[in-house]
Formats: sequence, C-alpha cells, structure tokens
Amino acid sequence: MEIKQTTELQTKIYQDALNLRKEVFIREQNVPEELEIDELENECLHFVLYADDGTPIATSRVYPLADQQWKLQRVAVKKNKRKQHLGQLLLKHIEAIAKENHIASITLGAQVSSIGFYESLGYHVSSEEFDDAGIPHRQMEKNLETSAS
Repeated sequence: MEIKQTTELQTKIYQDALNLRKEVFIREQNVPEELEIDELENECLHFVLYADDGTPIATSRVYPLADQQWKLQRVAVKKNKRKQHLGQLLLKHIEAIAKENHIASITLGAQVSSIGFYESLGYHVSSEEFDDAGIPHRQMEKNLETSAS
C-alpha cells in the first residue's frame, strides 16, 4: 500500500480522492454535491491511500487553520475495504506529516457514528452535536504535542 498527497487539483491523486468522496458521501450518504465539493478544495492537502494494485481505497483532506492547527475533513474508505484499519493507517500517516510540519493539533467534525473510531486514535469530543449535510456530527480534537501516537 502507498499513500500519496497533493495540493494540485489537476492531478490523478486529486481525481482519485474526489471519486472516492463522491462514492462515499454523495452516492452512499446522499450529501449534496455542492456541499461535498466546495470552495476550499484548492486550499487543502489531499491524501489518497492506494492498494498494492493501484486502486484508491481511502482518502482525506486537510485544511490548514490559523496557528499550527489542521482541520481533517472528508475522511472516506471504500465500502468493501472498511473494518480493515485503513482509516487508521491513513490518519496515522496524516498525523506524522502534521508533526513534521510542526502542527500542534488536529480538529475535525466527526459523524456521530464514527466517534468511536476517532476516540480509538486519541481524539476527544469537544462540542455538542450539530447537523452537517443532514448528518449528526460532533467536533473532535487531538493535541499532537502531548500524544504519543
């Protein structure tokens, strides 16, 4: 497996990320396309996890916030590849890149159904429940300066 990243929207990596997001969020979860693909695309760092045969199987994007903080967004794993620790693999890679870039913390809006996954990686809930694209979410955070993993 290999993880690739890009900030360029004209690359195959970005197109693979976008196709996975469309598959998971637009087709599976019925998120409107205009909410899924937004004006922040060109400001984000896009990550794609590829299987050994080159198939894109997981993705996420990171939006840089002010002062050493990243916002993790659009975490998606291909349906037939879930429950295989691929999301964990991708997030640990992103956290390592964040630490290399002196990022102090990562925040994210987690779907309520995925909170346990993020808690297993050291994230903690930091908000009440809110609605995003018709799906219940809660804000979560992880301090990278104090976490061992």
